[in-house]
Order: sequence, then C-alpha cells, then structure tokens
Amino acid sequence: MNPDIRHTKPDQEFYTSERCHIIEISNCSNDNEASIARARVEPGITTEWHQLTDITERYLIISGTGMVEIKGLNPTQVTVGDVVVIPASTPQRITNTGDDELLFYAICTPRFIPDAYISLDGKQ
Repeated sequence: MNPDIRHTKPDQEFYTSERCHIIEISNCSNDNEASIARARVEPGITTEWHQLTDITERYLIISGTGMVEIKGLNPTQVTVGDVVVIPASTPQRITNTGDDELLFYAICTPRFIPDAYISLDGKQ
C-alpha cells in the first residue's frame, strides 16, 4: 500500500436500510486491513439489529448520546469519546437517545464489505 490522503466527502452521504446515514471515509480494496465510515443516527431512531460476519467493528462516538445494545452485554449509554468494541458476528444496534444527531465513526477490521452485513430485525 502506498501513502494516501482520503478526504471526507459530505455530499456522498447515503441513507441505509439500517436506518442511519453513512459516509464511507476510507474503504478501499487496496487497504483490506480496515475501513472507516461516519454514521449519523437521527434523534429517537434505533438502527436495525444486525451483525457483520467475520468483521470486528468499533464505534468511536464523536457527537450526541446513545444506547448501544450488543449481544452478551447489558444495554449501555454511550457519549462523546466512548469506544464500543463489537466482535465479529455479534448482534448489535444503537439508539439515539438525545435531542441532537448521534455521530460516530465505524471502524471495521478487516474492511467492511456489504456481503458481511446480516440484518437480524425480527430475529432477536
């Protein structure tokens, strides 16, 4: 891999069936070790139950407050500066419990690929 600078492109934000908005900040086939996306969850919204097959995910909360639910842990309040570690293939979701948008970086290792995403809504 060569040195690189990847600029965030806010105009490339898209809405997902997971019920959140995503900007892919760094997700390249020539950098398979990790990917970084910025997620935005609107107030009062809970993302769908899901898991990422063979991908560990970390949420770094950068704005707002939320309640994260991860199989094997009690629901836990999170806020700015908190890091949530979600092992590969572990069911998860997050609720924006505040009045403002909940923003966090989703850091995946190895990098996120759409085929790894499994919706679990209605199966929990």
